[in-house]
Amino acid sequence: MVFKKMLSAFGVGGPSVDTVLSNPNTRPGLTLEGQVNLLGGDAPASIEQVVVGLVTRVEIESGDSEYAGVMEFLRLPVSGPLQLAPKQQLAIPFQLPVPWETPITDVYGQRLRGMTMGLRTELAIARAVDKSDLDQVNVHPLPVHERILEAFQRLGFRFKHADLERGHIRGTQQTLPFYQEIEFFAAPQYAQSITEVELTFVTSQHGVDVILECDKRGGFLSAGHDAFGRYQVSHADADRVDWAEVVDGWLRETTSRYGSLRAQGFGNPYAHGRGRGHGAGGMVAGAALGVAGGLVAGEMIDEAFEGDFGGDFGGFEE
Repeated sequence: MVFKKMLSAFGVGGPSVDTVLSNPNTRPGLTLEGQVNLLGGDAPASIEQVVVGLVTRVEIESGDSEYAGVMEFLRLPVSGPLQLAPKQQLAIPFQLPVPWETPITDVYGQRLRGMTMGLRTELAIARAVDKSDLDQVNVHPLPVHERILEAFQRLGFRFKHADLERGHIRGTQQTLPFYQEIEFFAAPQYAQSITEVELTFVTSQHGVDVILECDKRGGFLSAGHDAFGRYQVSHADADRVDWAEVVDGWLRETTSRYGSLRAQGFGNPYAHGRGRGHGAGGMVAGAALGVAGGLVAGEMIDEAFEGDFGGDFGGFEE
């Protein structure tokens, strides 16, 4: 009996957890539904708490270096303390609200290269090794996101990569501790002035802040630089306008007004970015780690998830 208790403390013969999502596909502002299935082990177990949370991979700057870490950005307890008898089966249903700012991982059924997203389940067991489960989640764009992405494609831009950067964009209603960058190679008609464009959505229930960063080419007597633009759109506008025309206007305005913006003291609108400077009096607020609206601050959990996330297409290894 003592030996069995020792084995249980090390997770051998203890309870197991398996979470099943009703549908792993979702969109910002919707709800993920599923149930946590518990199976008792060889001995009775005291469960302290069952928690589900959304996790994703984020790029983080530290001094002169940058590294990728896994961050939990939403956490929901689905059960408090309970007793689990040997071999007992227990199903706990849950509904998890997906934040409006949740980054997009899939477009037209294809995973954006560089994106990962998962639902992590924690089973906290008294006096024993905690158990966990990880399930892939696919976040699809809202209609207005989709129309803007389509516009870039219609204009001839080619998708390059997507990632998440830790930091906060001043002047937006951003609440999560990171923002998404969707990178494109410049279309031929823009290639003389820009090389790449990075697109960021900061979404709320009312609309979307669209932030553009254009990598401008240098001239014969001038160095290259980044130009920034920020635009606001409503969800209701999704099917009301010619988005290719709108996005073309944004790009031309952003790349043409760099000089006047710099003269007014505007710089990089990002708190943290790869190799970006902080313009004097710029649009940058300090990095915001707190999350409003009842969400928890991002928690680094690299150790718990080392090796769980797959390669560029965001697959999860079980």
